Amino acid sequence: MGFKEIVDDFLNRLPNRSGGAGAEEAAPVLDAFEEHEREIFGRIEDTRKYREGFYRFIRHPLQVMMEEPFTVLYISVPAALVLLIGGFMSLVMSYGVGVLFSTTMIDDVFVFALLVAIVPLALLDLKEALRVSSIEASLPNFFRDVAGMNDSGMTLPHAIHIVSEGEYGALTPHIRQLDTEMSWGVPFVEAIRRFGNVVNTPLAERSVDLIAHASSAGGDVSEVLRAAAHDAYEFFNLKSERKNGMMIYMIIVVMSFFVFLFVIGVLSSTFLTTMAEAGEAVAGSGSSQTFMGTVDLFLYNRVFCHAALIQGFFSGLAAGVMGEGRVLAGLKYSALMVLIAWIAFRFFI
Repeated sequence: MGFKEIVDDFLNRLPNRSGGAGAEEAAPVLDAFEEHEREIFGRIEDTRKYREGFYRFIRHPLQVMMEEPFTVLYISVPAALVLLIGGFMSLVMSYGVGVLFSTTMIDDVFVFALLVAIVPLALLDLKEALRVSSIEASLPNFFRDVAGMNDSGMTLPHAIHIVSEGEYGALTPHIRQLDTEMSWGVPFVEAIRRFGNVVNTPLAERSVDLIAHASSAGGDVSEVLRAAAHDAYEFFNLKSERKNGMMIYMIIVVMSFFVFLFVIGVLSSTFLTTMAEAGEAVAGSGSSQTFMGTVDLFLYNRVFCHAALIQGFFSGLAAGVMGEGRVLAGLKYSALMVLIAWIAFRFFI
């Protein structure tokens, strides 16, 4: 039963609520109390709304985007759509519909709209990945240091206080917050659970859950911390080995993209250019014979440009899956290769 239900039950049990001589006198007081109660619950509900979901994003956009990179899409995707639709309408109104087929300006607008949509997410995801990597590398050392100091005779709060004065990368502010909570008398199990929720990484949640359950069951805290340190070290080590082992495949994916650009550049600058010049020479001579038809060099280059952009985008996603096991991690490679392909075709091919 919630607090509101308890209050309602208490009010219903009052004698004056069932009628009688004093009912009319007590009615204004009870009505005022109920009005005050509804106001309190309304404020609680409003506060809850603004602490989670879209309302929290409206109030603290930068903080929410740092914690949850996906939320940047609330801004980047509408901005990209505005750029794409606005650029399309501006080109059509200024030059007519033919500009879509006779120039590459609409392609440029699409490329920049795509970059506006994915670059902020890629940068925030990269920042979050670096934070998670720093935390996962520091967790085993933190658990091992606390266990060693606890074995030397220090109390657990004192051991954590000493450890909090060290440097553990991105984990340092969370350790100091844990030290502050324990200095206020918060039990170790509750404090370590809060620590895991604030750190918010898969390895931290897994280690904290192990420590909390073992400590609640009455186990030796030092041994539990040492076991958690060993588990965290093995987890981080396996993750690093997997990333290093897949690095060669990432390099192959990226190099294949550059080989594709090189082949297209050679093909366009030699073979297709020669064919186009020969076709123009035959047409200019007035001969009735044709030379394999007219070669539209602009059309071929535009098709090749589209192919390079598509390959660059999806090759980047594949590199992210191979290297880090996440599609989102490949967005940074996709954005970079799309930009390289656009620069190559606009200025060199």
